Amino acid sequence: MESPLPLHVCHVNNLSVILNKLHAFLHCIAIAFLIYYRASYLLQETRAISIIPWLLVFASELLLSFIWLLGRAYLWRPVSRTVFPERLPEDDKLPAIDVFICTADPEKEPTIGVMNTVLSAMALDYPADKLHVYLSDDGGSPITLRGMREAFRFAKWWIPFCRRYRIKTICPQAYFSEAESDENFGDSEFVTEKREIKEKYEMFEEHVMKAVEDGEYGNSRNHSTIIEIIQDTSGENETIRQADLVEMPRLVYVSREKSPEHLHHFKGGALNVLLRVSGVISNSPHILGLDCDMYCNDPTSARQAMCFHLDPKISSSLAFVQFPQKFHNFNEHDIYDGSLRSGYRLQWPGMDGLKGPFLTGTGHYIKRESLYGNFKHKGIELAELKDTFGESNVFIKSLHQSYEHKNVNRENFSNVLQQETEVLASCSYEHQTKWGEEVGFSYQSVSEDFFTGFILHCKGWTSTYFDPSRPQFLGTSTTNLNDVLIQGIRWASGLIDVSISRFCPLLYGPSRMSLLLSMCYGEMSLFPLLYCLPLWCLVTLPQLCLLNGIPLYPEVSSPFFMVFSFIFLSAICKHLQEVISTGGSVYTWRNEQRIWMIKSVTSHFYGSMDAILKLLGLRKASFLPTNKVLDEEQVKRYEMGQFDFQTSSMFLVPMVSLMILNVAASVCGVIRMIAVGNWDKLFAQVLLSLYILIINFAIVEGMIVRKDKGRISPSAILLSSVFFVTFLFFGSIILI
Repeated sequence: MESPLPLHVCHVNNLSVILNKLHAFLHCIAIAFLIYYRASYLLQETRAISIIPWLLVFASELLLSFIWLLGRAYLWRPVSRTVFPERLPEDDKLPAIDVFICTADPEKEPTIGVMNTVLSAMALDYPADKLHVYLSDDGGSPITLRGMREAFRFAKWWIPFCRRYRIKTICPQAYFSEAESDENFGDSEFVTEKREIKEKYEMFEEHVMKAVEDGEYGNSRNHSTIIEIIQDTSGENETIRQADLVEMPRLVYVSREKSPEHLHHFKGGALNVLLRVSGVISNSPHILGLDCDMYCNDPTSARQAMCFHLDPKISSSLAFVQFPQKFHNFNEHDIYDGSLRSGYRLQWPGMDGLKGPFLTGTGHYIKRESLYGNFKHKGIELAELKDTFGESNVFIKSLHQSYEHKNVNRENFSNVLQQETEVLASCSYEHQTKWGEEVGFSYQSVSEDFFTGFILHCKGWTSTYFDPSRPQFLGTSTTNLNDVLIQGIRWASGLIDVSISRFCPLLYGPSRMSLLLSMCYGEMSLFPLLYCLPLWCLVTLPQLCLLNGIPLYPEVSSPFFMVFSFIFLSAICKHLQEVISTGGSVYTWRNEQRIWMIKSVTSHFYGSMDAILKLLGLRKASFLPTNKVLDEEQVKRYEMGQFDFQTSSMFLVPMVSLMILNVAASVCGVIRMIAVGNWDKLFAQVLLSLYILIINFAIVEGMIVRKDKGRISPSAILLSSVFFVTFLFFGSIILI
């Protein structure tokens, strides 16, 4: 008997593997020589310069070498995949899918954008009776609930239109605002219907915007539970039935109870409420997680994910399928690295060649069973299940995969089930249970996605990464420096939460997963801290020593100068090769270098300190949603490739102070080399300062050249100058 055709195939780029390992080998040899050079100086009985700056620079070089070494695991065995959705079983044999969409603040996350994400999820090419869309509204806003009702009403027109003409861009806002390829539907019937649907969409937008203008945002910190299965009661049903009657996916609005007296655990808590509520309504075996601004850009993602979940060779251990985050609003400049190129083009494919990528907060199809720990197995006593999952008997029954409330809608959503879901979404339900610890999405970190994926891999689950040519999901990228850095603080804090806990991947992981996978998780969890500390050192100490005529690097005539030069050029050239091989350019490389330096001395530093203060009990955990509201002036500057420096002084002062320091060091270093003649001793430090200035010239431009609203304010420059003089005074005293 012939074996069935595979649902997917995996490709290994052997040439890339060989080149990556060769580069790593040569780079390691050079690092060994660097360590020998630094260590041998420390063993000398007499030293020409103070040991303090030498030790600090050496420590920085060791930390950078360590984080670089951890990152080699990503390049050990990168793979790519191809799927064959046409080989899937018939629709009646496909498993059901629940879609989880989370929103928290209608002011920062515009309702019309959230509803477009909801509509795109409802329009997925999947059996309607097996597709259930849940929206978690942590803001408890009547505006969002009104928007859901309007979205359902419009969906009764939009979904039949998409299915009849096989529309690829299933987000209506994107479809009507961009040039859609409609060559195959040039007939008058299609044109007429498209015009009609567009009018319906414009009417839908008007209703939502009117709800936003007239409605109240609600109290996001204190509100009761609201759970509603959305249905249309507008009286338009007859008209729609005459046009085209199709079965609609189930749409459910969930606003969990929130109270200042109870911990709510941010997005992780909202996801666990959706997990419980959906468990007693639809109980689908697979879950699609989406951010509220990450709409479905292609109708086939569910079928593509099922090519992995239904593969008999890997399905038993497969926890989730991760798609990349891609964005519709970044341009060719991408000055803030909004595309996250390194992550989705290098790190995730590299981990896929091990046991699978990290879990990202959006664009993943995760198996419900994987989130229930080991408590789905038969034979576990009821008392233990209640200690783990809470007191709800209905939810505990749902742990059996065969459980499902069939055809639950607004009419037959019984009072008993309504009350049960409200209990499951209450503040106190998780008290003295194992939610967020052993079951559900983890509460250990505000980066609940990263830590949950790590624990799943530790438990033996695997994951896969799939990056098709057409983006399956598109979101809104940050287009101004302020939002980029605030988002960076949250990410850095969440990652460091994990690295300084008992679950540190380098300590907790090796006994539970492969060493290479542990290295990947270790690099990701540690990089904010292990980049910010060395970067702060290397953009201040060599420059301070240069101003005082103290050499920290080998003379040009020394053989070890070649070692330092090789390491510097090796790292730069490898990064440039990776950028170009993934479709970038020299400008992309420059932008990534610049934003890496900026984030390291600002958001990564503040995020790391935030995590450490939380560990010491000096600060409470917080979660600030990323602003999704676009400012036209900021967008215009972004499209021109100009930095927008309208941000807090806590970000500007470090950046500007370091630029002033590097300008002073470069000028004084050149003068000193010419006047004194010891250019070979200080050449490396002058070169380092000039490199930092060239990469970050946009900051200098914002200080001196630009006069527009997005420039660096004079007050920030003045404050930075005071900080620079203070640092120079005390730093020189310590060095001398």
